Amino acid sequence: MALDKNNDYSINTIVGPNTSLIGNIDTGGFTRIDGSIRGDVKAKGRVVIGERARIKGNVSGTNITIGGVIYGNIISDGHLIILSTAIIIGDIITRRIQADDGCFINGKVAVCVSDESWIKTVSEYRDAQGIKSALPVFQKTYG
Repeated sequence: MALDKNNDYSINTIVGPNTSLIGNIDTGGFTRIDGSIRGDVKAKGRVVIGERARIKGNVSGTNITIGGVIYGNIISDGHLIILSTAIIIGDIITRRIQADDGCFINGKVAVCVSDESWIKTVSEYRDAQGIKSALPVFQKTYG
């Protein structure tokens, strides 16, 4: 029986409760966050953001479940589950979404059903992010 990497439940990375981290996290598998992070979380697998988690940064992964607070954008290449305890201030791009009653989302939500719309939407998002990151340098040099 082949292992489906999207549903691998062995946790590779844990940021536990009462843990604060400043910096980006780039993981290759299932990631569980229950602490605070100032930085981006990029996982090649499943991501679970616990109810007490606080993230100021972007989150990307395959299947993502959110129960805590995220101040940043979310890209889920699979299924995004937003629990009733979640607060999201940022944009969302996903292929499938489930949002429980009581959750709070302040941002744009794009659900891309086809591969073509997924590629186009993610590409436009990354282009916009590249322009935003280049603006301060441009303004400092030419402004």
